[in-house]
Amino acid sequence: MNYLANAGGLVIGFVFGAIVTLFVLRFLAEVCRADFHNPLCQVLYRYTNPILQPLRRVLPTWRRWNSAALVLAYLAELVKLLLGFALVGAMPSVPGLLVLGLAELVDYFVMLYVVLVFAWSLMSMMSTDRYHPVIRLVGSLVEPVLRPLRGRIVLGGLDFSPAVVILALMLLRVTLVLMISDIGMRLAGGA
Repeated sequence: MNYLANAGGLVIGFVFGAIVTLFVLRFLAEVCRADFHNPLCQVLYRYTNPILQPLRRVLPTWRRWNSAALVLAYLAELVKLLLGFALVGAMPSVPGLLVLGLAELVDYFVMLYVVLVFAWSLMSMMSTDRYHPVIRLVGSLVEPVLRPLRGRIVLGGLDFSPAVVILALMLLRVTLVLMISDIGMRLAGGA
């Protein structure tokens, strides 16, 4: 791959990563019932509502799962993959592209939660303002993941539940996500 293709891949990854982040965070904020009055949630709603409102007529919300946000994040991953393949002069098969898009989206969720749990555990060790918008949003997003283990893995007064959750997420990444990605690559190549 030449230098311009590398630069193009970087720009494509950054732009579509930002788009996926917006829609995934919107999805997670609704699923985890993040505080609507949080200024960060307000930004998420303000920038995603113009696109999501018309789609919600076709793709309704099911049990707090904003299917329109999830579908748009998936479509952004598909477009990112298509542009990435176009940069190297390849065209994947449609089933392979769909499976690779799923693998990318699941991988994004897993890595986002690894970062969120790590950030939350660091912030909880420091004396920070518990009412800061970032801390409130991160706390509401990681609470459903940490709640089952909280207080069960305590050694020397330290709660190791975030470390266990991060380990479980990384194991999920190297098993499930890589398996889906391998299936997608085989389908994309036509093998």
